[in-house]
This record gives sequence, C-alpha cells and structure tokens, in this order.
Amino acid sequence: MPIPFITVCTVSRPWFSPVLVYFVFILFLLSHGHHGAQANSYKNKEINIGVIVDVNSSIGKEEQTAMIIAAQNEAPKGRNVSLHFLDSNRDPQQVASAAENLIKEKKLIAIIGMHSWQKTALVADVGNRTQVPVLSFASPVITSPTIQLRWPLLIRMANDGSAQVKCMADIVRACNWRRVIVIYEEDAYGGDSGMSALLAEALQNIGVEIEYRLVLPSVSYVSNAEGLVQKELVKLENETLCRVFIVLQSSLTMVTNLFREAKKLRLVGGETESAWIIPDSITNMLDSVDKSIMSSMNGTIGIKTQYSNHNKEYVKFEKRYRANRSEEENTKPGIYALRAYDSIKIITRAIKSSSDDSSSLLKNILSDSFSGLSGEILFEGKMLSQNPKFKIVKVDGEKSNELGIWTPDNNGGVKNKNTKEKAWPGLDKVPKGWAMPSKAKPMRIVVPAHAMFKEFVEDMNRNNSNGEIFRGFSIEIFHKVIEQLNYTDTLQYIFESNSGSYDDLVELVHNKTFDAAVGDITILSNRSKNVEFTQPYTESGLTMVVPAKSKESPWMFMKPFTGGVWLVVAFILIYTMFIVWFLEHPSNPEFKGSLKDQIANAMWFAFCSLFFAHRERIYNHLTRVVIAVWLFLVFVLTASYTANLSSMLTIQSIEPSVTSMELLKRNNLTVGCDKGTFVGNYLEEVLNFSSTNIKEIDREEKYIKEFESKGISAAFLEAPYAKVFLHKYCKGYIADSHTATYRFGGFGFAFQKGSPFAREFSEGILRLSEKGDLKMLENDLTDPPNECSMSVSSDETRSLGLQSFWGLCLISFSTSTICFLLSLIHLIKNYQRFEEANRGSVTPSGSVWDKAARIAMYFYDKEMGLRRAQSSSELSLVMIQS
Repeated sequence: MPIPFITVCTVSRPWFSPVLVYFVFILFLLSHGHHGAQANSYKNKEINIGVIVDVNSSIGKEEQTAMIIAAQNEAPKGRNVSLHFLDSNRDPQQVASAAENLIKEKKLIAIIGMHSWQKTALVADVGNRTQVPVLSFASPVITSPTIQLRWPLLIRMANDGSAQVKCMADIVRACNWRRVIVIYEEDAYGGDSGMSALLAEALQNIGVEIEYRLVLPSVSYVSNAEGLVQKELVKLENETLCRVFIVLQSSLTMVTNLFREAKKLRLVGGETESAWIIPDSITNMLDSVDKSIMSSMNGTIGIKTQYSNHNKEYVKFEKRYRANRSEEENTKPGIYALRAYDSIKIITRAIKSSSDDSSSLLKNILSDSFSGLSGEILFEGKMLSQNPKFKIVKVDGEKSNELGIWTPDNNGGVKNKNTKEKAWPGLDKVPKGWAMPSKAKPMRIVVPAHAMFKEFVEDMNRNNSNGEIFRGFSIEIFHKVIEQLNYTDTLQYIFESNSGSYDDLVELVHNKTFDAAVGDITILSNRSKNVEFTQPYTESGLTMVVPAKSKESPWMFMKPFTGGVWLVVAFILIYTMFIVWFLEHPSNPEFKGSLKDQIANAMWFAFCSLFFAHRERIYNHLTRVVIAVWLFLVFVLTASYTANLSSMLTIQSIEPSVTSMELLKRNNLTVGCDKGTFVGNYLEEVLNFSSTNIKEIDREEKYIKEFESKGISAAFLEAPYAKVFLHKYCKGYIADSHTATYRFGGFGFAFQKGSPFAREFSEGILRLSEKGDLKMLENDLTDPPNECSMSVSSDETRSLGLQSFWGLCLISFSTSTICFLLSLIHLIKNYQRFEEANRGSVTPSGSVWDKAARIAMYFYDKEMGLRRAQSSSELSLVMIQS
C-alpha cells in the first residue's frame, strides 16, 4: 500500500532574478544529474526536508504547524525550505520503504520525526544507504555503545529514559511508598522497550519492589479495549492491596480506557488512597485532550518536560502558532511543537555553512549549540546532552497544577515552586497507596490461638460473631495504637485465630492470606524479609529460669561489712587502744601494773567501748577527746551493722541452682522452651544444645510440673514471658543474669510488605512510649505486686563498703594522732627540765636513739614517779583537810 505524503513549500526573501534561477538550474543538471539518489545539493535554492509524523494525531498536527512556522522563520536568506510530510501511522517497514522512495524522489537533505524507536531504527538504515542524516524524536531507553557505529547518520533529538525513570523513583521515595504496580502497553514488537527493567533497577536502589505488572497489548490489536482493561483491573484489585500505579508507556487511546475503567472501580480519584504516576509522553498531551479524560485522571501525578515560556522568541512563536490553530480547542503549543520547531532550526542553521555532502551537514549539526524553544540544544554522542528538567504536576479536575520541578543534577531533589526549597511532594495529603479496609472488605488480622502466656493474648470466646474475642497485653496495645491514630471509627478489621506456630502466622501474612498478624510475635531477621514489622512495643531477649535454692552461710554475721571495713575498724581499734594507754598510763591507776596487766586493761577498755560498757575513769582531757570521737564512730558502725544484718536476715537469700549454660550442656541436662516459637531452633543452632536435650512445652503450668519432676533443669523463656513467670512463681525460681546478652527485636505487629499501616502503627507505638502509656501497660502485667517482688542483689552490693565510713575513720585517726603528738610534746618538755635540774646546763651527749631511749625510760619511771609523788602529796593534803 503506498504511503501518502504532502509537500509544503515555504518561500522566504526572494531577492534573485529569473535569469539567475535558470543559470543555477543548468549548473545543477550538469553537476549532479548523474548521481541519482546522491543528487541532494546543499547549495540549491530549494531545501527539501522529509518529515515523518502521525499527521492525523493531535501531536502530529502540533508538530506539523510548528515546522511550517519554522520553515518560514528560519529559512536561509534567499532560499526555500520545503517540508515533505509522511504519515507515520503505518507499519514500520512500510514507513521505512516510503521514506526511501521520498528521498530519491524529492532529493531530501534530511529526515526529521518519528516517536517510535523501531521506526527510527529502520529509517536510520535507509539514511545509511542513501547518506541522508536522520533527526529522530525517539531514543532507546538504554543507549547501546554501538549505536553510533551502526547508524552513523542518526541524531537523536531526545534523551534516553533514565532521567524520567529516576524522577518516578524519586517521587515514590518521597511519598514513602514501598510497593508499586507497573502498567505499560506493549509496543508493536510485544515489549516495553526496556523501560520496565530500568524502572525495576531504579526502585530496587531505593528499597521499593514492584508488586504487580499489568501488561496491556497494543491497542491496535485489541477489538474491545475497554472490556480487556476492566477485566485486568478487577483481577489486579483482587490479587493485591497495593494502590500505587506507575504507567510507563501507553498510547493515548489505551490510557483513556485505563483511567475510565479505573474510575468506575474507584481505583483513581482525589478522594481515594490510590496514587497514579504518568510519564511525560502522556502528561505533555493533557492540554490537548478532552476534559472528560482529564476528570477521570483526577489526583494523578504527572511528569512533564520543563521549558521556558517567557522569552521573546517563545512569545513570538506562540502568537503565530495560535493564529494558525485558531479553530482548535487548545491553541497553546506544547513540548512536541517546540521540539519540532527547533529541529527545523537545527537543519537551517547547519546548512548555511555546509559543503555539498552529508558529512558536512552532520558535522555542522553536531557542533552547533543554541537556546531553542524547547531548551538548550547541544549534542554529545549524537544525542541531546542537556539533562531534562521535569515539571511535576497534579491533575485537579479539568486542569493540572504544578507541584514542583525535578532536576537530575539536584540528586533527585524536587524544588517547590512556592518556597524554592527542597520540598516534596507539594501535596496537601499524600495518598497511602494502599487499599483501605471497608465493611465489605475489612482488614483480616490473624492472632495466635494458643498463646503460651494468657497475659499477652487470650482467646475469650471463639463463637463470638462480632470479632471482639481476644484480650491481653498485645491486644490492648493494638487498641491503644488505633486510638492514637484516630482509626477507632474508620478502620474496619476482624480478628481470626490460628493454631499454627508463630512462623506460620508470619507466613500467612506473607502469602496474603491475612493482612496483618497481631500478638506476641518476636521480630527476627528472617521474618523481616517476608513481612513489614512495626516498631517493637516491648523488649525481648532470652532468659534462663532455674529453680532457686536457699543461700545460707555460718559467716552471715560478717556480711554486713566488707572485708576492707573490718580491717580498717580493727586497725583503728588497736590504734585507739594504744593512744588511750599512752595518755592514761602516767596518771591513771587503771592502766598501771605489770606490762601484761597494762595490755590486758587497755584491750578490755577498747573492746568494752564498742558496746559502750567501759567503766574505767578517765584522768586526761586529751583522752576524753579521743574517746568521744571513737564512741561516735562506734555508734555509726553499730547502727549500720544492725540495720544491714537485719535486712539480710529478713529478706530471703536465694541463688540459682544452675549457674551457667555450659554446666547444662556439659552434664547433658534437659532444658525446656515454648512450643511453636523460634526458641527451640535457637537453642540448637546458636547455643549448641543437643536436640535430644530440648523439650518443648505447650502450657505455662507444665513448666512447674517439669521442674518438680526433674524433667527439666532450666527453662529458656523470652524476657517478657520470664517477667510474668517469675512474678507468679518468685519464691521457687530465679532468672540467670548471664543470658541477658542474647537479645532479639522485641514484640511487634506484622503487616504485608509495603503496607503503610506498618509505618503508621510504628508512629502510634512511639507516641504511646513517649507519653508513658506503654510503661503503664507493661506494669499491669505484674500487678498486684507480690511478697517477693523485691529482687535479691549480690553480696558485694548488699555489704557496706569502706566508702561509707572512710570520713569518720579518718577523723578518728586524725584526732587520736593529734592528741598523741600534743602529749608527746609535753613529755619532751618535762624531760628537758628534768635533765637541766639534775645535770645543770651540761647537755648529755649521745645519739638520737640514745636520747629517745632516755625519754622512754623517763616516761616509764621518772614521770610516773613524779606523778605518783604529786598524787600522794595531793592525797595527803586532802586527808589532812578532811
């Protein structure tokens, strides 16, 4: 079938005469008549350019109008630009064949157009054979390094799809969506041109997964597009809860059917929680589509190529463009019209300095650069080098509103047009991108049917039809979070019990049998790979619970004080005894007699002072000072000792019957753990217990029976369970502190991967924690307090150490030392007077040790004798007077 074409010739600036025209024509025939298809002269008055566009589409009509205006405005002085339009709405092979015929027939110097890469590749092959440059509006999604070698005359006036895909991924990341649905219409060859793979890689880099792929056949091969789209959307709605839709590529006809059917199913619209993202190929056409199509896309986020519409050249072009399309409903030029205008301008600028061959024209095009209507025109690697900027818009009714600008050189940042700061998205409300539960389709929540500890989850009535059949700490947390999120009246959900293990519950959420799992579910790394966990609402770790045994000792009376305190007290006692003897020996008859009697009396005095039972009379004032400080120290020590010993005897002192896991493994003792939890595997695979020594227990009460019957020597419980267990059975069991190093993620709620409820419930749990409500609920687990709620601390922490008494001990020691020095100084002075009285002014010779020995003899004999004499004289005088 022949391809129709239209030739439009625009003449500008006629300054030459008919004679000159005839002369040039004769020269053309003589020089180029024998070259056939190569007779394309770049010096001719007539510049023939082939244009391949869809002349019946709105985009093709825009491009056609823009190129005609460009041919009139940008024609070189004294030359004509003739545009030969070829309809591209045909089979790619037919388009390529028609392009080759057109080159030969019209002596084209270049071909412009083509939005399909398949058609571009075929026409580029034609360009290779005819040595005619091809300027294409299409570019492959991923640029191959061999593309320039395969098509040396191909110039891509477009960018690849990487920037647009990156923009889509940044929108998804900014909105915190974790799952997306990708929709695309297959091209003529049944593929997606690599866009899907490129998007999958970009999303994977930000931790987002493609939940579902909806592949639609080309609209040209479908007889009932509406019915097909409706069927696929219903299937999608039933298979996934994700509501973030990314349309990668599609024709306008298929997109129209897609959004109309989605609106009927309430999958699109500003009032829903669904989110739609459309590429620039669709967004750029929104200004020219029917208003009913726009209304069906309400709330959709679109990517639109950014360009300046305020410069003088654009204003001038827009005026002429509107005049040429005055009969159309939308007369504003879009990016396709601007790029079409620039493509003609590129050719006309390059041909002014081109020689009579295609390589010269190609070289001039690639070396040229200017600011066009569509942006900066500069080629690198035969492709536009300028990274595109995208305008982010939101469809609002029958119009679109700009939200911000995306630029790849800003690390994917979106600049809000009002604040001019990085802020995204500029939406009043970000859609959840997830199907909200309703009365017809409530959120199905699975709950463990046989929880080990009823304090966390308890099934109250399985025949209760209203779903309110569970209670416990975990259920209470769930209800409190719903209140925090204001979901009490809006979130529709039902609880359903399941008797499987906790791993089974997680798998039921993973395979989408249930929407969530609520209960005492431990957050583990392997479970987190399949589901989305919330913030933990309680800490979790492994605790070893063992029977307790009484901790009694015949040396209990020594434990109120540490060994250091006993040593210091004994030293001060002996030191004080010595000081008292030294001060009282010269004058106090109680401290006289033989050396043995003096030592015994001094020790008895010091010992009796510990109980305030000493009866000896004190003669020396310095001794009274020493004794006063010492008695105060004794008072404090006695009171502290009595209080601490009473506390030790009052509180039951117990200790674990098994002190380490190594002892259990070494003696092949049997240990117990909860049935249906991960603890059994953890004991075997991580802690290296033998599987034959691990017994799984299905009820809390069985632990007591197993302990009493010696069936198990220890029980390994998660920390919250151990806390509840020890609160009930605190008298007979105790926890081993050494297992506290094995920690897990805590208890949390599980949702499907990508569910926004996981993030929202995490925020609710954090609010409860910050307000203290979470701590109050935890305290309710151990209310009311029992008689052994006080924990028994270790010996080192219960015994009073030297740090409690070192101040008083220092005062007592210092006081005794000062009094001793004062008494010693007085003794030395008396000795000197005694020496002077007996020997005159002659100072006896001798060493220091000799002098010290004489002073000691003086203290023991002379001073004592003088004091005795003085005391006898005073006594006689008293007797005479009486």
